Amino acid sequence: MNYELFIAKRLIASKKYKSSISAPIIKIGVIAIALGIIVMLIAIATGVGLQKKIREKISGFNGHIQIVNYDYNNSLVSVKPVSTKQDFYPVFKGIDGVKNVQVYAQKAGIIKTKTDFEGVILKGVGGDYDWSFFKDYLIRGEVPNYGTKRSDAILISESVAKRLQLDVGDQPVIWFVRKDPTKPPQVRKLLIKGIFNSGFPEFDDSYVIGDIKHIQRLNKWKEDEVGGFEVLLDNFDDIDVKSREIHTSIPPTLNSISIKNKFPLIFEWISLFDSNIIVIIFIMILVAGFNMITALLVLILERTQMIGILKALGDTNWHIRKIFLYQATYLIVKGLLWGNVIGIGLLLLQKYFGIISLNPETYYVDKAPVYIHIEYILLLNLGVVILSYAMLIIPSYSITKISPVKAIRFE
Repeated sequence: MNYELFIAKRLIASKKYKSSISAPIIKIGVIAIALGIIVMLIAIATGVGLQKKIREKISGFNGHIQIVNYDYNNSLVSVKPVSTKQDFYPVFKGIDGVKNVQVYAQKAGIIKTKTDFEGVILKGVGGDYDWSFFKDYLIRGEVPNYGTKRSDAILISESVAKRLQLDVGDQPVIWFVRKDPTKPPQVRKLLIKGIFNSGFPEFDDSYVIGDIKHIQRLNKWKEDEVGGFEVLLDNFDDIDVKSREIHTSIPPTLNSISIKNKFPLIFEWISLFDSNIIVIIFIMILVAGFNMITALLVLILERTQMIGILKALGDTNWHIRKIFLYQATYLIVKGLLWGNVIGIGLLLLQKYFGIISLNPETYYVDKAPVYIHIEYILLLNLGVVILSYAMLIIPSYSITKISPVKAIRFE
């Protein structure tokens, strides 16, 4: 029989314990643990959620890794094409974790209506394109279906559609600048098949998604010539490793660029979220830990006579310390229970109802995204229990300094 646990349970269940002088301090300790776990859960879920959402949107417009000509100059007027006759297309052989390889090409143009015009980038894609990203952010219409015949169907963003007063079914004219500025621009009349809103103004204000065959014809490319390839990975966390593997497996005339290298400022910014999360967790654990240390010391002081009697009966310091550590563990678990219930409840409210809004021009999302993962929650709770328990070991050592004779006389 674990008599230390038995005594601890009796002390916790006693009415005197609940109405003692230490009761308010103990409640503060439990509340500190609960508030700490709530803040940490929110910090992790929103921080990781924002990182994932931003990375998802960038990769939705650019893929995870782009393969282009080595002398690629990011020009939207004159681009040296790449042949689709590559060993890695349409399937990357010898590299695991590649979800899809899709062709693309880009060309600058101007959408012109009767009353207004807007500069855009026509991104041409083919039948191998993964539409899952745009399906998630489609607000009207449907995604195009590009096949063997050239299609006039395009997707435009809601922001461009509002500025130009366009809607699904309209047929705007797009003017494309030639390589030779002395020649008149090329004109294409296209059909709006769908309207999307990703909440990423940097891309929404620029991109129009259309059939790659239009760009091939505008640039006078062959059927097997494209601007480049986009590689989608199964797991974004593998992007650095897969980028190196892909770079070594493609011909020397081609170059691979990961979106982390293409948009370094954005990824440096979202990497700061990790530091913020670590700082918040550290502060919350310290605050909760010190509150529990205070509660434990008050419990020890309140039970000084009991400690003296147990010592007089021959009990060891360690056994007595275990009684109070069990009590402290009960308080920690109680605080964690309430903290998890409230914290996860708040996160679920945000996830399904989007109560907290954000400025999309600053955070690239209009609602604070939430990422709830059972592994993060379990590790966080386990970490709090271990660290809090470790912090309580030292103050429990004060029991060894209590003299049985003085303790029995203590009032």
